Amino acid sequence: MFSFKPTKPTFKCYLPPVQTDVKKTIEPPIKKLEPKLIQGEIVVNEVNFVRKCISAESSQDDLWGKLICTNFKVSFIPQDAPSKQKSQLSHLLLGEHDIPLTCLEQVVTANDTKGKKKVLGSNQKLKFNPTELILYCKDLRIIRFCFDEAGPESAKKVCLAIAHYSHPADLQLLFGFEYQGRRYHASKEEHVNGSTPRGGLRTTIFDRPSDWDREIKRTGASEWRVCSINESFVISLSLPEYIVVPVSLADQDLKQYSIFFTDQRIPLWCWNHPNGSALVRMASINDPLQQRKIYQKVFTAITKSHPQRSEVVQCDLDKSLPNIQDIQIAFVKVRQICVIDPFEESEERWLSSIENSRWLEYVRAFLKHSADIVYYLDGKNASVILQEEEDRDLNCVVSSLVQLMLDPHYRSLVGFQSLVQKEWVMAGHRFLDRCNHLKKNEKEESPLFLLFLDCVWQMMNQYPAAFEFTEAYLTVLSDSMWIPLFSTFLFNSSQQRAQHLMDFAKTKAIPQGEEQTVYFPPVWDWSQQFSTKDQTLFNNPMYVGKGAACVQNGEVKTFRRTKKNYSSTLRGMPGSLRNGLKIGEDTLTRRGSLVSELKPDFSPVKDESPSERFFRDWFSRAADQQGLLIPLLLPSHMALWKLYFLRWVPEACIAKGGPITAYHKLSQLVDEIEILQSQLRQYKGPSGAMPLPNPGRPLSGQRRMYFKATSPTPTDFLTSSFPFTPTGNLCRRSFQGTPISKFLNGAKIWLSTETLANDSL
Repeated sequence: MFSFKPTKPTFKCYLPPVQTDVKKTIEPPIKKLEPKLIQGEIVVNEVNFVRKCISAESSQDDLWGKLICTNFKVSFIPQDAPSKQKSQLSHLLLGEHDIPLTCLEQVVTANDTKGKKKVLGSNQKLKFNPTELILYCKDLRIIRFCFDEAGPESAKKVCLAIAHYSHPADLQLLFGFEYQGRRYHASKEEHVNGSTPRGGLRTTIFDRPSDWDREIKRTGASEWRVCSINESFVISLSLPEYIVVPVSLADQDLKQYSIFFTDQRIPLWCWNHPNGSALVRMASINDPLQQRKIYQKVFTAITKSHPQRSEVVQCDLDKSLPNIQDIQIAFVKVRQICVIDPFEESEERWLSSIENSRWLEYVRAFLKHSADIVYYLDGKNASVILQEEEDRDLNCVVSSLVQLMLDPHYRSLVGFQSLVQKEWVMAGHRFLDRCNHLKKNEKEESPLFLLFLDCVWQMMNQYPAAFEFTEAYLTVLSDSMWIPLFSTFLFNSSQQRAQHLMDFAKTKAIPQGEEQTVYFPPVWDWSQQFSTKDQTLFNNPMYVGKGAACVQNGEVKTFRRTKKNYSSTLRGMPGSLRNGLKIGEDTLTRRGSLVSELKPDFSPVKDESPSERFFRDWFSRAADQQGLLIPLLLPSHMALWKLYFLRWVPEACIAKGGPITAYHKLSQLVDEIEILQSQLRQYKGPSGAMPLPNPGRPLSGQRRMYFKATSPTPTDFLTSSFPFTPTGNLCRRSFQGTPISKFLNGAKIWLSTETLANDSL
């Protein structure tokens, strides 16, 4: 009888064993990879055994799964889903590996073995079987998929489907129309019993006369009125139906003048200063023979609206600011530097490359020009007219920034959203063309809204306590431009929106008279995208708001702004503080490129102009967070908005570093203070009087801060990219270390001890 030792098998089977005994424990079934679909979403094409690249140098951490194209998004479903990362916002409509089709900038296929590469458009053919798919996204992500094990025909079909559905032939083919139609009918019962059409939306939409009336009263513009001559867009297709005009201008005169303005865009009131000066925007006048006459009529009417009959200043933005093509070119360059170019090749000259892109130069130019206009409104009590050829691009940026500097209401979250709604959406900014949603005309594409958000971030960076919202909010707002489920960023004008939604309502059998905010809501209801918990990331713990609370002698009190100090600044603060910055820490000259060289003690400068004196006086005082804010504007004061431009770059991601570390600690501190305030409100003093709750603070049980004092959150997951993560975003080939570390690591190769000794002599 022979005995032998069995040999070790060389083949390992990964298939589940065949079940022979029903009494035995049943093996878990293989996970079925199914996408999470929302209403109206259908799967167009899919391919299995796809590898999503996580690192450019090694496939060790890559994910395997199914790649799916729907009529809304590109979705990747990993076979082995990792535990949910705490370092990300959890989007209610999009998964971690989902990309909306409108967010795709380029769809690139490649075949490594044949050395072929092709950028795919709509209805194109692909003559080779792709081994790779690279998606360049408008939010600066770059995603790469490999088809090593996938069926070649299936891979080709899904690539072509992604390219086709990301290039819709018509606006109503965007998925938002299908989604909102299904969503409306699914929730129709909720609107039957007389519920509020706007669903409790706090942001002013400015689509009705009452919204404009409230804004007139809020700003004290008593010599201005709501005008309805553009109802049903009979005068101008790009203006809102209701506008604000001087009381002294009759409707008949406005109708007569309108034919001479570009696109019949008559002057549009934006805002009133407490001193009576007004900010107005308008398009150019086409007929040079009529120009002088109409200008005289308009200027006279605006002068009459001012209590002191002050002068009117006209600013031609086309002559003083970069055009939309220049802005687009600068953005493409800075995107190339931040996202596409290898750090290894560019890090030594990285800051110079950023500067040469001219993006920060343009950001500074818009801030500087806006500050100049602030001088006329606040320093000279003069009304200002912003003029642009079409009044739909540069005017949107400058008018918004001027109001942001002058009016603290617009530095609150709801106020800021109302500002965007008023000066961008209702004023007719061409979001459809500038975002190039239909990918039809690249010449019209320009990131003006992103430029505006960058300008806002520059101000937030300098005055962090003056804004209720955070840079995470600004970043999420910019990302929302590429999600076609909301009406805010989809259209070129109010008229285009109304026309498309009327056609849409007929197609979807929506009753006439139903408000558009019901069946195609704006983006401002953030509960559509994020949980209540995640929305707290929008709240700035340092914000010094209108109802900021303090405790004095055991009693909760609030600071309230009065008209007296609306545009002036608080006095009596320590001399060591200037505009919230310590003198010793800021060694740069604080002239903001708006005044001549200022001495460190802000002493008068010889032969200074009135504007220089205005800015010198303002910078010599401590900044009122609820008053006028003027940004520092030397080139060295401009910083790259890292959270937006570098959030997907693994090399730039700092573990346990970046602004989030301070935000984390401040949030916990503010949360603890608010808990104590809540307890104080429940305390009865000796007099028996109960302190009244502060309306600006959350009720008991509601928490404003993302990071809680009572339940400390582990900080291991915090990075400078928080609440985003660069994992799975292939920006370029990564490397460890900096140029100096590369030099030190390579020194032993080409530097001998003898050479070093000789160099030291």
